[in-house]
Amino acid sequence: MQDQTTMVSGKGRFDVGDLVAFARRALEGVGLSPRLSPAVAEILVEGDLLGHDTHGLALLPAYLASAKAGNMALEGEPRVLNERPVTALWDGCKLPGPWLVSRGLELAMDKAEEFGSYTLSIRNSHHTAGLVSYLKPAVDRGLVVLLMVSDPTERCVAPFGGRQPVLSTNPFAIGYPTPDGAVLLDMSTSVTTNGMVNRLYKQKQPFAHDWLIDAEGRPSRDPAVRFAEPPGAIMPLGGLASGHKGTGLGMTVEALTHGLSGNGRHVVKPQGWVNNVFLQVLDPSGFGGLESFVAETGYLGDAIRSCLPIDASGPAPRVPGERALRLRAERLAQGVPLSDAVLGGLCEWAETLGLAMPVAR
Repeated sequence: MQDQTTMVSGKGRFDVGDLVAFARRALEGVGLSPRLSPAVAEILVEGDLLGHDTHGLALLPAYLASAKAGNMALEGEPRVLNERPVTALWDGCKLPGPWLVSRGLELAMDKAEEFGSYTLSIRNSHHTAGLVSYLKPAVDRGLVVLLMVSDPTERCVAPFGGRQPVLSTNPFAIGYPTPDGAVLLDMSTSVTTNGMVNRLYKQKQPFAHDWLIDAEGRPSRDPAVRFAEPPGAIMPLGGLASGHKGTGLGMTVEALTHGLSGNGRHVVKPQGWVNNVFLQVLDPSGFGGLESFVAETGYLGDAIRSCLPIDASGPAPRVPGERALRLRAERLAQGVPLSDAVLGGLCEWAETLGLAMPVAR
């Protein structure tokens, strides 16, 4: 099977600090406040550190274009629309998603350590990048974090049994501590993402499996069906065999993002990137205790790792996040590889803004 997660260039690796500094300078070059730019730059590079390279610096050119076009707020604060001791609703006012979610997470962690749990809904955020990029700070504090995002203006996933795009890809992420690290789960409720569709479409490459459906209802591997008229759709998680599960999960993500934020499909008109966010943090010490929590997560993790693999020569069962954390440690030490496509997009903006590109090791 082709690797559709990490397609990297052989042209060396880049220092993490250099990449963050470049992204920050580029964002400030299109007018983003220096108060907001560090969080955006750090979250994007964190995506590349963890191997989620469709949601790392690959997004920076689109963020820069959006900011320059006036579709991203360059300064400001979220508006608090509703607040109780352990819940709140913010209007993100189209501020950058990485800054909004990072700030919301800081609040949620502090509140969860005080009250046991805290839930924040954010409406009208700009794009939020890769959800896995937010999890580690909470897990490092011994907390459990749940994060869901959906775009009420986006229709790209067909419901089970249908052939028209209705839902968003509706990603969700969950992070929690284990005795020897963390579980970091980040997945869409569709079988693939828009980022991968766009990447393979530009590269004129098919998917390895029938993960799309065309407007006539035929399964397809061709990303071009998403750009046909009428458009095809991405299949829900589970595909033709059990896509009812992905459809149900996708609807739930939309209920917790659009429904709780009051900013759903029936009121929002298409206007560029719009993300609604559901963020919840739990403190195990407010329940059965952190010690018993990590004892349980550790026991289950060990059981999964020791499970006999289907094929002794193939990959063994692993806990979600293990590969990402190994990549992160390796890339912090050795540098971050970037694909030719990502480098090309960064080079174009470097030239436009008069910035020096990071130099590969």
